Amino acid sequence: MVVIPARAGSSRLPRKPLRLIAGRTLLHRTIAMARAAIGDRAGVALTVATDDAEIADHARAVGCEAVMTDSAIATGSGRALAAALAQPTAPNFVINLQGDSPFQPQGALGAVIVALEAGAQVATPVIALDWPALDALRDHKARSPFSGTTCARAPDGHAYWFSKAIIPAIRNEDSLRASLPRSPVWRHVGLYGYALDALRRFEACPPTTLENLEGLEQLRLLELGIPIMTVPVDPPSFDSSGIDTEADISRVESLIAEHGDPTPPL
Repeated sequence: MVVIPARAGSSRLPRKPLRLIAGRTLLHRTIAMARAAIGDRAGVALTVATDDAEIADHARAVGCEAVMTDSAIATGSGRALAAALAQPTAPNFVINLQGDSPFQPQGALGAVIVALEAGAQVATPVIALDWPALDALRDHKARSPFSGTTCARAPDGHAYWFSKAIIPAIRNEDSLRASLPRSPVWRHVGLYGYALDALRRFEACPPTTLENLEGLEQLRLLELGIPIMTVPVDPPSFDSSGIDTEADISRVESLIAEHGDPTPPL
């Protein structure tokens, strides 16, 4: 089951899911991206979880199921769990697809579904950074140190750790640049899929000290001993993180005008 949490309240961008981006609402774009990724996979449902009747009506108007959830739920993962438990039959896995990130890498959602179907307890996408991309991330972090997350991962794909710092540190970088086309750094994409029991355990545990220090909820999973499988995906057609401000909308509309609209039609 893929759940799009779509909360009405947002201090920086009120009624964010209904805001237009180049003529289509943010929620409409996220639904269209999810539909294209799910394709004709059998047994994978798509639902919007919201605390707002107008948002629910909008989701249904574009052909997507919607579930009303308690406005007191503070997190997207909590809202995704509530939507899953409201189903007549609980799903085997739940994917929390953030409603404010409709421009994620193509293939990310599908890769997470495949990993969960193969038995992962938690799955999330990562992007291998080439050297220019690593240089760009370092430049970005010089101005916004807590924007962008990196992941240290095992050869089999399981995550060792996530951090707002760039990990791992790179000794003898000059020689590596001369011999390898890509850096050893992986950038994390904020999309999570959970086996239902793993999501229950996650939601039942309070935030941890390390989670609060880094501002990364996935660290709670690692501290609980729940393994996270990372799945490599290609970079998006243009790099845009979540939509949180009026400036983000203007920036994304400029990118669409320059590079074309990556959102598929419904």
